[in-house]
Amino acid sequence: MSKPLMSILATACALALPSLAHSRQLTLAAQLKNYGGDGAYLAAYLTDAKGTYVRTLWVAGGKAKYHKHLSDWSRLSAGDAKRLNGVTGASVGAGRTLNVTADLADALIDAGYEIRIDAAVEDMRDSPSEVRIPLSTANAGKPQAGKQYIQSVTFQLK
Repeated sequence: MSKPLMSILATACALALPSLAHSRQLTLAAQLKNYGGDGAYLAAYLTDAKGTYVRTLWVAGGKAKYHKHLSDWSRLSAGDAKRLNGVTGASVGAGRTLNVTADLADALIDAGYEIRIDAAVEDMRDSPSEVRIPLSTANAGKPQAGKQYIQSVTFQLK
């Protein structure tokens, strides 16, 4: 590589790294409906403006054999070997609330990214992309209704 090109690359990295280091805390609350079934498996994840998987925020429901029923998340995140590292917990019962906290880079907020939640309940219909919420400051604190198992989802940014 030529010295001018290396110099430009080093300068670009030096300018970009501080902006990547800034993050905000996202707190997500998903209130489930009283749907009359077993505990729900939920996958909360981020996609970019094109719908491409970015990262998993949380997966509620620890039995991996049921993760295929979280079909959009399972399909989109299939290439992410670390998709479950440190982001799993118990399933969520009907009428209960799932609370998730994650750190997100500032660059993701108001940049076309979306929070998605897939839901599945044993012996009931799966609900891929049950909730889709644009990750924007305008949507923070505003409840978004789910399609089948989720009553509402809200997120806060700190």
